[in-house]
Amino acid sequence: MLSVKLTRRVVVAGVAFACVTLCMLAGGAVDAMAWSPAAPVASSVVKTTNVPVTMSDGTVLYLDIVRPADSSGNALPGRYPLLLTQTPYNKNGALSFENDYLVEHGYVQVIADVRGTGSSEGSWDSFGAREQQDGYELAEWARHQPWSNGSIGLHGTSYGAINQFLTAELQPPGVKAAFPIVPMSDAYRDVTFGGGESNTSFIPSWLGLVTALGLLPPTYTPTDPVEAAKILVQHTGGALSFQATQVIDSSTGGNAAYDGPFYRVRSPIERIAKVRIPTFVVGGWFDLFQRGEPLLYQALARQGVPTRLLMGPWYHITAGNGLPASGIPTLNDLELRWMNHYVKGLPDPGLDNAPGATDTIAPVTYDENGSDQWRTANGWYAPDVTFHALHLGGPASPGSPGSLSPAAPPASQSPDTLIFNPITGPCSRSTVQWTAGAGAGTPCETDNRVNDSTGLSYDMPIGQDLHLLGPMTARLWVGSLGGRDSLVTARVEDVAPDGTATQMSAGWDVISLRALDPKRTVYANGLITQPYHPFTQASVLPVPSDGSPVEVDVEIYPTGWDLTPGHTLRLSLQEADVPHLTASVPEELSSAGATLSIYHDPSHDSELVIPVR
Repeated sequence: MLSVKLTRRVVVAGVAFACVTLCMLAGGAVDAMAWSPAAPVASSVVKTTNVPVTMSDGTVLYLDIVRPADSSGNALPGRYPLLLTQTPYNKNGALSFENDYLVEHGYVQVIADVRGTGSSEGSWDSFGAREQQDGYELAEWARHQPWSNGSIGLHGTSYGAINQFLTAELQPPGVKAAFPIVPMSDAYRDVTFGGGESNTSFIPSWLGLVTALGLLPPTYTPTDPVEAAKILVQHTGGALSFQATQVIDSSTGGNAAYDGPFYRVRSPIERIAKVRIPTFVVGGWFDLFQRGEPLLYQALARQGVPTRLLMGPWYHITAGNGLPASGIPTLNDLELRWMNHYVKGLPDPGLDNAPGATDTIAPVTYDENGSDQWRTANGWYAPDVTFHALHLGGPASPGSPGSLSPAAPPASQSPDTLIFNPITGPCSRSTVQWTAGAGAGTPCETDNRVNDSTGLSYDMPIGQDLHLLGPMTARLWVGSLGGRDSLVTARVEDVAPDGTATQMSAGWDVISLRALDPKRTVYANGLITQPYHPFTQASVLPVPSDGSPVEVDVEIYPTGWDLTPGHTLRLSLQEADVPHLTASVPEELSSAGATLSIYHDPSHDSELVIPVR
């Protein structure tokens, strides 16, 4: 059952990541970091594969143990702190999240296939309560092993980042720090659905990936064919009972199409108050979890947990591209520093923000698109961010933009007509973002002009640098001819002098799901800065059949951007975002042929709320 493997690879979640460190001044440029790693304690690593560990319900999970080794491949003696990693992507493949660099610097890494995936027994249910309990039990098992000193850090990317939060929320003894790279906060809003419609450009392919990797024969098949056959039967049954059921139920407008207990159990942000360990969050402005990464950091900071946030110009599978650069170390080194201080307990005045420390790390570091500068902030929202409303003005028609202006609209304006077009979106940054980075480098990634030509646009010329940092809201008054339902897609774009329209961010909302939860909606100076929609069956509202306007508040995901003089800030509106989002069958029937009216008069003041630094 056990085998030993020597390796010198440095694997970080299948992709190369990097990060930056920075000065303490909010908004300042990034300085070089004085901290540097000590020499590795090992010249190699040794791996023991397919170690069986029985959970409290009798299910056997299989895991690999990666230990520091000498040049001959012999494990170094002694006890070491641990890095616990949990993956659904089969630990025998490229997405094991193995990190030999950290192991060589004095850690033991434990990599487990979560139940129902890879080589482990059971049925997969994607972050379910039993899988979360497994994280607790794995930590408890690992800290009592003879090569463990009892201190644990949590390591992994994407799925392996999300379950760091879910494990930390259970507060297993010995777990002292986390370093989640591109984690999710809200299972419904961040990725599974957008504005109430199903994310069909990512979720089906992701479910297919986990299913396919779970149906590969375990590597121990030659030595234990009976166990291997048992696991393949369990994984096949799980795919039919979980993956297929979820897809069918959501696409037909069943319970899975609405927010509820299923998604709340799987949302780290719902129980983040139970996270007490220092946590460094790494995210991306075009990541799948762009919405939630700042919210995770914000919640931790508010409850006094040592935390940092790094937001780069990355998609889900391209995070770290373009780094390292001059003065910017690798993400490996930043994680090593974080774990050395909080897991090993090594002194680090910079992480403690001690007076006189020269290598401190500001609370928030972000790449400012447009200027291509790395900048810092002292929190989220940054203390120097103020929210401003830009009012929509007409007339606007396809190919002929209306206006965005700080001035309120005059009384005489008529609504603009948004003609039904169910196939807008393919030639936009949304397609690249919501396929996790596929298609990057194509013209549509950075130029939405073709897509904009079928919708309505509202423009504001920029006379001086406009620095944005935070979420945005499109507060729209929308009427629907005949009371047809519809998705409203709102894109915020940076239009260059040559007409190139680069999508900065976007948001979506189905008109019938426009209800707001006032307790979770965020306001500043009387403006909605981040609307929160329940997206439950009970929250569905009728769309007036007489076409009278209703307020639809579209949450536009956060950005860090600098619009320079000569450029134009654009709000572009459409009724679809294909292939990213797909309506359920009932919604599709109720929205076919919908023609919308966008109002902008003193009684129906449509506006774009932006975060200005």
